[in-house]
Amino acid sequence: MDSKKSFWQRLFEQRYAYLFIAPVVILFSIFVLIPAVASFFLSFTKYNVISAPQWVGLENYRQIFFHDPRFWKALRNTGIYVLGVVPVGISLSLLIAVAINQKIRFKNFYKMIFFMPVVTSVVAYSVIWRWLFAGEKYGLINHWLIKLGASPVDWLMNPHWILPAIMIVSIWGGLGYNMFLLLAGLQTIPSTFYEAADIDGAGGWHKFWNITLPLLRPTLIFVAIMSVINSFQVFEQVYILTAGTGEGAGGVLDSALTIVSYLYEKGFQRFEFGAASAIAYILFAIIFLVTWFNLKVVRSRFEY
Repeated sequence: MDSKKSFWQRLFEQRYAYLFIAPVVILFSIFVLIPAVASFFLSFTKYNVISAPQWVGLENYRQIFFHDPRFWKALRNTGIYVLGVVPVGISLSLLIAVAINQKIRFKNFYKMIFFMPVVTSVVAYSVIWRWLFAGEKYGLINHWLIKLGASPVDWLMNPHWILPAIMIVSIWGGLGYNMFLLLAGLQTIPSTFYEAADIDGAGGWHKFWNITLPLLRPTLIFVAIMSVINSFQVFEQVYILTAGTGEGAGGVLDSALTIVSYLYEKGFQRFEFGAASAIAYILFAIIFLVTWFNLKVVRSRFEY
C-alpha cells in the first residue's frame, strides 16, 4: 500500500513534467510510432488503398529478393551513391573545417556561406542545380565547358552521368552541416597539444595526422554514421533532377534509381503499399546493420 501511495505521490509531483512532454509524445506517436507499426503490418499484406489489406505473409519480401531486378538495381545505385558521397563529403568538410579553424579574417562570413545550403530547402537548391545541369548547351555548367573548349554533357539524360550529378548536388548540400560538426570537434582539442608539437618542430601535416585526426575520430565516426544514414535515404535530389525526363523515378534506364525513389514509385505511383512497406523495412534493416557496424566495430577500434 505504501509503495502504491509513494508511486502516485511521485506521479502527482511530476505531473507538470509529464504535461510538458505530452504534446511531443502525442505527436511522435501519431506521426512516427503508429505509422511505423502500421507499415510493418502492411509489409506482410497486399494493399492498394481501395480494397482491404490481404495477408500474404512473407510473399512481398520473397518477390523483392528473388523476382525484382529493379530492387537490386536500386540497391546497387544506392550503394554506389553512399560510397561516393560519404567519403568525399566528409573529406571536403574536414578540409574546410580545418581551414576555417585557423586564425583567418572573415571567419563568420565563411561559416555563413558554407552553412546556407543547410538552411535552404533541398527541393529549392535541387531545382537550381537542375538548371545548372540542363541540356547539352543551355545549362550554365555546359556553357562554361564549351567556353573552356570541352564537349558539353547531357548530365540528366546520360545514364553514365546522372548519378554523379546527383552525388555532386548532395555533397554540396551536406558540406555545411558536416563542416559545423567537425569544426565543433576541432575546437574541443586543447591547444596545448599543438603548442607542444610546435616546440618539437612538427610541421602542419604531422600535427594534422598525429594530433587532429586521432582526437577528432569520435566526431568523425558520428559524422560518418549520420552521413551514411542520410545517404541511404536520398530522395529529393533524385526526384527533382530526374523529374520531366519521362523515364520514371530512376531517370534514364533506371541509372539513378535509389531505394527510397523505388519505394516512392511502388507506394505512391503504383499503389502497391504492401511491397513499398516491405522495401521500407529492408532499408531500415540495412541502415541498422551499417550503423551497428560503425558503432561496434569502427568505434571500438579507435576509441581512446
